[in-house]
Amino acid sequence: MGFRLPGIRRSSFSASQSSRKEMEVPKGYLAVYVGQKMKRFLIPVSFLNEPLFQELLSQSEEEFGYSHPTGGLTIPCNEDVFLHTASRLNNL
Repeated sequence: MGFRLPGIRRSSFSASQSSRKEMEVPKGYLAVYVGQKMKRFLIPVSFLNEPLFQELLSQSEEEFGYSHPTGGLTIPCNEDVFLHTASRLNNL
């Protein structure tokens, strides 16, 4: 059983996709990669101003610096932790 958070979007992505449209990020969102399987999520850019999310960004900076393995923003935490944090941010 799954649940849907209104503020984030799970984005299906694979390295073999060549269609630019499938990789586009809607206006007002940012693509991030989370967890061991590097699942791609689209988050509202408003999350960037929130202290909870800024803590995740600090962890990302400590682990990866400015060189992320996916070429995008990688959040070095468990997917469940990320979803819990996003859920809390949606309720602010």
